[in-house]
Amino acid sequence: MLDFITRRLAAALVTLALATVVVFAIVEVLPGDPALVMLGTDARPDTLAAMRAQYGFDQPLMIRYLHWIGGLLSLDLGSSHAYGTSVAKLIGDRLAVTLPLGALALVWAMLAAVPLGVFAAWKHGTVGDWGVMGFTQIGISIPNFWFGILLVLAFAVTWQIFPAGGFPGWRQDPLGSVDALILPGLALSLGEIAILTRVTRSAMLDTLREDYVRTARAKGAPESRVLFRHALRNALIPVTTVAGLIAGFLIAGAVIIESVFRLPGIGQLVYDSINNRDLIVIKNVVILFTILVLLVNLLVDLAYVLLDPRPRIAA
Repeated sequence: MLDFITRRLAAALVTLALATVVVFAIVEVLPGDPALVMLGTDARPDTLAAMRAQYGFDQPLMIRYLHWIGGLLSLDLGSSHAYGTSVAKLIGDRLAVTLPLGALALVWAMLAAVPLGVFAAWKHGTVGDWGVMGFTQIGISIPNFWFGILLVLAFAVTWQIFPAGGFPGWRQDPLGSVDALILPGLALSLGEIAILTRVTRSAMLDTLREDYVRTARAKGAPESRVLFRHALRNALIPVTTVAGLIAGFLIAGAVIIESVFRLPGIGQLVYDSINNRDLIVIKNVVILFTILVLLVNLLVDLAYVLLDPRPRIAA
């Protein structure tokens, strides 16, 4: 078990090191003056020189790379020229919105998709199966931002149950902050519910054809026990893989949803930073996304060990 985890951690660290090189090359090594990109082509020469000195653009590439890595390790990510504040504080404040939003969307996706997928596999070829598959087709086809607008019209404008947008802050109004994430969480989870439902149904259909499932039924085991104890545990292995991929997308792909609901999250920060040419923020946010995806993949690998002992035995 320890050797299995060690191998996964080593692979994650190597991937992270390669990602830092790629991000640094894209942002600072490719042709073009970073200071000129940040300030625009109309900037004065003395202003450009001051910007290069302030952010170290006039130093050798290796020194700049090592300085950036040292800042990452010490959580000193520098200062944003657009916001005039620490990048670490800026990202931390935005993560307090994006992480709960992504977690809420993922929880709702799992709670809805797994029962729907199991039901569709159980009722394979019937009207219930066709209904679930029709719902998943609609869920995949509808853009999440359009679904979010429909939710606002229904639950914020017509019935006035939830706020239409904005975020009051966890310290100022915790309950109001939860209410502010419900509609965007639903909008963000729609496509993921459809994908996970299809994956769960497919995995359950394959598992229900296994010999041990037929044996359990032949012994007279209740259908609920056959579905949830014998079949679902093995079917959750591919579902866990897709859920891990979706978790990374929910965190990094919430830009449009945060714009629709006016949430001050990390997606909105990336959008604003691109418009403001704030390369320091963009570079550190990309690495943050990489770390989050690697952490999710590591958790998925650990879930494999719990669901299926074969990877642990092989290691």
